[in-house]
Amino acid sequence: MARELVHGTCVALGNRAALLRGGAGAGKTDLALRFLALPRDGELRPVLVADDQVWVEAQGDRRAIASVPETIAGMIEVRGLGIAEMPFLAEAPLVLVCDLVGADEVPRMPPDPWERTTIAGVAIPSLRLSAFEASAPLKLKMALLLAPEQ
Repeated sequence: MARELVHGTCVALGNRAALLRGGAGAGKTDLALRFLALPRDGELRPVLVADDQVWVEAQGDRRAIASVPETIAGMIEVRGLGIAEMPFLAEAPLVLVCDLVGADEVPRMPPDPWERTTIAGVAIPSLRLSAFEASAPLKLKMALLLAPEQ
């Protein structure tokens, strides 16, 4: 099985994880913190998987699992505050990749079918989000719920 270490932050809603990608200062951790602050929705609880580095491992050719490297489990780097500990999920099915871009780079409507990006040999649905919009955490939640099955 293929396994790839990816630079990014991974959060989950229940058992559906999203990988947030972008350069330094793109808002990966900022968006993750605001997403994690969303209230629990029944069984669906926003939770951290990994910050900064994420293992993505293929399970067959249509399923990917995101997990946290053991050395950073339960830790998140908060700019200006340092390293903080928080509850985490050791692994979750990766159903979405969010590339963080400027607001002018986010399409009004997603393509149909959704674009896909390949990680560890698995094609995962992907979209672009603007991390610093006030609605970004809710958009991330909606995207996790709407992401097409792989």
